[in-house]
Amino acid sequence: MRLTSLYAVICTARLKESRDFYTGLLGFTTTFEADWYVSLRHPGGPGEPGIPGAPGAPGHELALLDHTHPTLPESHRAPAQGLLLNFEVEDVDAEWQRLVVREGLRPLLGLRSEDFGQRHFIVADPNGVLIDVITPIAPTGEHAAQYV
Repeated sequence: MRLTSLYAVICTARLKESRDFYTGLLGFTTTFEADWYVSLRHPGGPGEPGIPGAPGAPGHELALLDHTHPTLPESHRAPAQGLLLNFEVEDVDAEWQRLVVREGLRPLLGLRSEDFGQRHFIVADPNGVLIDVITPIAPTGEHAAQYV
């Protein structure tokens, strides 16, 4: 299989609230919008190594879909659950200050450093989709040997 694109589509009962969350708080822009589907793009993709957002960078995509839309098989028309989206950022501490302290998002997991190589926290979008905001850090002990 030769992929030309890959992105998550979140099935939701809260389309407009979800759009506002991702555009207002996480920096996405709307590239298509209907009453049943919203396509979002974040321009922050790496272009050349070490140059975030460089010209020609692919960006990141995400879509939102009304969970009752007939494009979905009828047996699967339900809002998303059990989904975790990882957002790697340059400075997770700054994002904690912005999203939790200033914007008032409720942390489901507080800001902490993990031995396996992440400093992160978790909040949720309007659908309950978990948003794990991460800055990679050096793993410690046995975890360092697990990276290939």
